[in-house]
Amino acid sequence: QVQLVESGGGLVQPGGSLRLSCAASGSIQSSMVMGWYRQAPGKERELAATITGSGSRNYADSVKGRFTISRDNAKNTVFLQMNSLKPEDTAVYYCNVRGRIVNYWGKGTLVTVSS
Repeated sequence: QVQLVESGGGLVQPGGSLRLSCAASGSIQSSMVMGWYRQAPGKERELAATITGSGSRNYADSVKGRFTISRDNAKNTVFLQMNSLKPEDTAVYYCNVRGRIVNYWGKGTLVTVSS
C-alpha cells in the first residue's frame, strides 16, 4: 500500500514563497509520474505540475515561470517550489503518484495567499 504525506503548506503574503514536499512510502517505482494538483474553494481539482521519472516536467499555464517541480527518486519525494505567490494560488494542494494501473493521492495541504 502506498501512502503520500504532504507538508509545507501555510499562510503566505502575496509575492512570497513556499516549498511543498510529498514523501511517498510503499511500492514506488522511479518510472511513476509524480505531481501536484490543487483545488481552490468552489472549484474543481486541477493540475499544477507533474514530473516523470526521467525528469520531464509539465506545468499549468497559470504557474509557469513561478512554480518549479522536482523529485528525489532515492527518497521517493516530490517537491513544489512556489514563488511569486498570488491570492489565486490559494487552494488545497494534493500530491499524486501514478503508474500504468495505479493512481495514489495524498490528503492535501492548504496554501493560503493573503495579506
